[in-house]
Amino acid sequence: MTSHALSEASIRETIRTKWGWFLFLGIIFLLGGFVAFISPFFATVVVTLVVAACLVLTGIIQLIQAWTVKSWGGFLWQLLIGLVLVIGGSAIYLNPVASAFAITLFAAAMFLAKGIFEIILGLQIRPYGAWGWIVAAGVLAILVGLMILMDYPFSGAYALGILAGVSLMFTGWSYIAVALAARRLD
Repeated sequence: MTSHALSEASIRETIRTKWGWFLFLGIIFLLGGFVAFISPFFATVVVTLVVAACLVLTGIIQLIQAWTVKSWGGFLWQLLIGLVLVIGGSAIYLNPVASAFAITLFAAAMFLAKGIFEIILGLQIRPYGAWGWIVAAGVLAILVGLMILMDYPFSGAYALGILAGVSLMFTGWSYIAVALAARRLD
């Protein structure tokens, strides 16, 4: 047996014996997603605060990194990057509602760009099969981006929360599906 086959067998056995934990995790994700979906403004503010915390934390780490390699020629740039991250994250934290509107615009632009690139990719790989799924994902991403933009600025109050809720619910359902499939193996 190859190490790859052993690895697959080990993974399968772990999932089979721990299916209850996968089910529990799936239910937690599903409940979290449901809460985010029914309370999108609250979830939007939470998502914004998490982004702020991540920026501040990475900024602090960047500042520490800059000071540990002061003799390196990139010290000033690392210092400036760290300061920008800390200041930007702090600004988001101090006004998460206004920041949610800015992040929502960024999310809309990201969905539009992602959709365009997915359609181009799908058309380029057309001879290899299953290209339609990639094009469909691209069209869906563009529609999401347009829906966010068309309802802006109102979408700034709920879009991030709904997106987080949908993502959490899909993750929950996927863990529940894994758990139920593993349970059937017993």
